[in-house]
Amino acid sequence: MDFHFHMPVRVVSGPGCVRQRMGELREYGRRCLIITGQNSAMRSGALDDAMAALTDAGVDCTVFPGIGANPLISQCQAAAFAAEACRADFLVGIGGGSVLDATKAAAWIAENTTADVERLFAGTYKYAPLPFALVGLTAGTGSEVSPVAVLTGDQDGRKRSVSDPCCYARAAYADPRYTCTMSAATTVSTALDALCHGAEGFLNPVCTDVADLFASRALPLLSGGLIELAGGAAAEPTMGLREQLFYGALWAGMVLNAMGTAYPHPLGYVLTEDFDVPHGMACAVFLPDLLRRSEAGLPERTARFYSLVGGKEAFHQALDLLVTADIRMTMGQVEDYARRWDPASDGAEPKNFARVAGGFTAADARDLFAELFVR
Repeated sequence: MDFHFHMPVRVVSGPGCVRQRMGELREYGRRCLIITGQNSAMRSGALDDAMAALTDAGVDCTVFPGIGANPLISQCQAAAFAAEACRADFLVGIGGGSVLDATKAAAWIAENTTADVERLFAGTYKYAPLPFALVGLTAGTGSEVSPVAVLTGDQDGRKRSVSDPCCYARAAYADPRYTCTMSAATTVSTALDALCHGAEGFLNPVCTDVADLFASRALPLLSGGLIELAGGAAAEPTMGLREQLFYGALWAGMVLNAMGTAYPHPLGYVLTEDFDVPHGMACAVFLPDLLRRSEAGLPERTARFYSLVGGKEAFHQALDLLVTADIRMTMGQVEDYARRWDPASDGAEPKNFARVAGGFTAADARDLFAELFVR
């Protein structure tokens, strides 16, 4: 048996957990910067709850509402400078995956007082980041319980990931009620992201016993919710369905933390960067291909996957209905993208490519892009 596992985040869950428990962060200091997006933290009620809990605990709070979707490195730097300006002892990120990832980066940049972000990606900063806590407002990111942050370069628009033990939050507050203000489209896309976390980890040839256990909890919850959404019975998702997806996403985040992701994630970055496809939707575009490869290389595990997600036919029917990305590429574009991942062309093969039965290469990526997007 393989019991390797590490996840040093204190998870506090349930309705009202922020207002009831966030005051415990007072142990990290008296001044806090709360990092948010433009509207969701206020609209969901999470910001009011956090402000009330921290203020009651004697913490002075400053709000930085400057994080957008697919957070730019410059936005993380601006948040870090805001933390320095208010002399924050700790940070709280409230939002979807973009805000949570930006909070991780800002915590590191602030404590090292440098604009040299290459040191962030290299993990060579001298000082550990400021303590930070996270409040997720979507059912999909996994960022609350993982040491990964995905950031976008200001100059080239490319997504890059940071993965370091310093990127774990000190605490994560999980209240499914905050997802009620998500649109139906965002609900679907974030749930697809969580589904990919669970699937890519479960279908990893070296999936550990612990990750297998988490995936076995995540996949039925997420697939069941997505099949219901695909059936149209929940045009406006019920609270029960939102809660199901929310906790399914947390279980899948634990899979992500243990196993990382496979090639659908780096390939999906392209669709988000250049074609404005939401992240979860972009990753799910490549999930059928991952399943085809896994059927050939891991037939027993793939059969078990289908038993967990409601059966092969129902699962793929749901994907066909929910995954919508009308993309056209030229062969020249495809070749350019493939070079990004080809070491022979001065690219860099992502470590994600090895996490699939039989492996995956830049040539495989080129062929898959050509099959899906060249008309």
